[in-house]
Amino acid sequence: MDITNKARIHWACRRGMRELDIAIMPFFEHDFDALDDQDKQRFIRLLECDDPDLFNWLMNHGQPDDGEMRQIITLIQTRNKARVPLAM
Repeated sequence: MDITNKARIHWACRRGMRELDIAIMPFFEHDFDALDDQDKQRFIRLLECDDPDLFNWLMNHGQPDDGEMRQIITLIQTRNKARVPLAM
């Protein structure tokens, strides 16, 4: 998938699993454009992974073996956490 084809990437972000949509869509909407090309490519590679794997990784129930996938997962988690204030 081409990193400049935002409509296709947006479509690939829609997973059909609420937890994944909540984690992936805000990152795409708020952070994707600011990523360098290498991180954009990592994000696209991540979208090619199976939903159960994505769910486990994003919910901290495991890590991908691939270091680049761990890097983009950490980036997604960090950016999403910074965007959502904790309830008190």
